[in-house]
Amino acid sequence: MPLYEYEALGKTCPLCANGFEVLQAMDDPPLERCPECGQPCRRIISAPRAHSRASDPLSPANLAAKGFTQYRKETPGVYRKTAGQGPDYIKR
Repeated sequence: MPLYEYEALGKTCPLCANGFEVLQAMDDPPLERCPECGQPCRRIISAPRAHSRASDPLSPANLAAKGFTQYRKETPGVYRKTAGQGPDYIKR
């Protein structure tokens, strides 16, 4: 079930003051009122939250392709390079 975002259209309560999210089935009608205070509200369109490892912006291959260097902590104070150019290890 998708998570829908709503915003208040009038006076607000602590729930709807900064907008709120509701888990609803796709065929459920949009809420017309805040479930807490009953004030009018409307569903807002937001970007979908989809993530795929194939297009992970922080993957080592993607970072190296963009000219970045990535290091991962190997032991306390020692970081090993996983992407990009630079020394293979950094010791602090």
